[in-house]
Amino acid sequence: MTEDEGGAVEQPRTALAERIAERRAGVGDPRALVGEMRRSILLVPTSNGGLWSARSGGVRWICGFTDETALARFALHHGPGDRPMDYAALLGARIVDEVVPSLGEPAGLAVDIASEDGSMFFPPVTGIVPDGAAVDAGTAQEGGDRG
Repeated sequence: MTEDEGGAVEQPRTALAERIAERRAGVGDPRALVGEMRRSILLVPTSNGGLWSARSGGVRWICGFTDETALARFALHHGPGDRPMDYAALLGARIVDEVVPSLGEPAGLAVDIASEDGSMFFPPVTGIVPDGAAVDAGTAQEGGDRG
């Protein structure tokens, strides 16, 4: 842990948070980012027996966080008041391979959405979610015959 200028203790960034920072800076390999997301344990808030999600742009976004600090930033605005926020610790691969397809609607993964300069969205497209849950699953084959 390190101390910032204000004296607060900061947790070191997770490997996924580092890959996100690279991509937001315009460097790094997008495939490495997806691979790191799949290998990472994400903290997903729970509500009424299910995973917390939000709808935006016609997509249901499951919200996951790279560490407890990122989850706490989110809980300040969306938490249950003075009670701790319940969450599940899930492997990113499980979220995109199992949870997303089970929802029966376009769904993706939104990571660290309360971190202004550290959020990343993994949309429901081929290469991130299974083809059966990808909104673009048929376009690659269809577009290949055009000349």
